[in-house]
Amino acid sequence: MRGSTTIVEFLRRHPDGAGQRLLAAVGVPCALCGAATREPITLAARRHGRDPGAFLRAFQALDHGWPDTALIEAARARAPGR
Repeated sequence: MRGSTTIVEFLRRHPDGAGQRLLAAVGVPCALCGAATREPITLAARRHGRDPGAFLRAFQALDHGWPDTALIEAARARAPGR
């Protein structure tokens, strides 16, 4: 998974619902947004005032099991200046 992966592509990678649960855990409603079909993960992070790197690391970790609490908290935190 890369920063250019769209939200919909991410959700399709996790048809068991884990992707939707992670979006909820980091506090963004991207799964319900019309932009999810074309919006990359890193752009979604910026749009929601999050650190794109932290957001992406949490999403990548889902490929290997549920991300640990530190990754989720980092993705959930507002980026400095936001």
